[in-house]
Amino acid sequence: MQNTTPFSFINKTQPFVAIGVTKQDIREKIWDYMESQNLADFPRPVHHRIPNFKGSYLACQNIKELETFARTWNIKVGPDKPLEGVRLLALQSHKTLLVPTPRLRTGLFNKIIPPPGATKDILRKCATSQGVRNYSVPVGLDSRVLVDLVVVGSVAVSEQGWRIGKGEGYADLEYAMMVSMGAVCEETPVVTVVHDCQVVDIPEALLEDHDLTVDYVLTPTRVIMTGCRRPKPKGITWCKISPEMLERIPVLRSLRHREQQAGKDVTLHGEQQHLWEAGSKHTAPPSAVQRPQDAPQPVEGSVPAACSSLHREGLPPNAAALPAATIHVSNLPAGARVSELKRALRERGATPLHLTWQGPRRPALLAFRDLAAAEQAITCLQGLRLGASTLQVELVRQLRDK
Repeated sequence: MQNTTPFSFINKTQPFVAIGVTKQDIREKIWDYMESQNLADFPRPVHHRIPNFKGSYLACQNIKELETFARTWNIKVGPDKPLEGVRLLALQSHKTLLVPTPRLRTGLFNKIIPPPGATKDILRKCATSQGVRNYSVPVGLDSRVLVDLVVVGSVAVSEQGWRIGKGEGYADLEYAMMVSMGAVCEETPVVTVVHDCQVVDIPEALLEDHDLTVDYVLTPTRVIMTGCRRPKPKGITWCKISPEMLERIPVLRSLRHREQQAGKDVTLHGEQQHLWEAGSKHTAPPSAVQRPQDAPQPVEGSVPAACSSLHREGLPPNAAALPAATIHVSNLPAGARVSELKRALRERGATPLHLTWQGPRRPALLAFRDLAAAEQAITCLQGLRLGASTLQVELVRQLRDK
């Protein structure tokens, strides 16, 4: 790679927690480096995307070197811009090209069907996002399609085949859904296409069971066979799926119904979790994010509803009513979203029972079961960054004493 790697991370045998590297740290460094070195290509900036890069078409051409591509009939390719070259090669090779429906709103797959006698220019259009809109038909759950090869985008990937996406989890979920419907199996090869600088060391401690690994990494200069032995997802991990996500993705509801009918455990995230008790009373599920307009009624031992009117600086007017096990998170950057904060908390191992979100540049409140849990979370969250901002994390009672 010769001076193309923007940074190096700890070896997987070294203690990860002591360093504090998170998936988001890796994403930010990759995005920053690609922009600063002008390696990025349209659309820019590449932050919060699967980054397109100069030389992506050259990297895509390397898929022709894989024997598995030659014998592939049905190939599923992600929608990301740097994978456009693979989509075009699939169409030019007369393979069946499957792409995910945008954000899985109307199904899992769309099949790209070029018009009869399509010219190379038309095939190029079919390989773009416009092709999904103009030259595709949905593939239903009952189609019994078998996918021979899966190609996904990545923000970072290691030579061991460990992958980090942009943080929304769609590639992992799409693969898990394909397992659920019988479209792929453990032996189905998974390929990713990246710039050389995106091939970095990734601490194994960051990986979770639902994370998708890859078998081949294609760059403009290399074809890496990872030999990855880490098992791929065995299906949908329902306890990671929130009710909100289930509501947004109709095909996910259909798959859940099928698995429920088959007797599988399809309990969603938060359905069997409990908040701290005050007698026999409980608050809302931990996956709930209360917003000012929700105006919840105070529950004994929970964050009072009146706390929803936070000031830009300092504590709420009624800070004296807050429990000691509440953390105040400030210095959130402009444009920050609650999903980004929740993801960062999960990656640091901080799991509040209740989160009060007030919007970007305003403090958020994290409520914990007890003081010990809150103090442990503060330790985990030291140095946490969202974008260019380092968040300030303190116990409410400490702020009250200032």
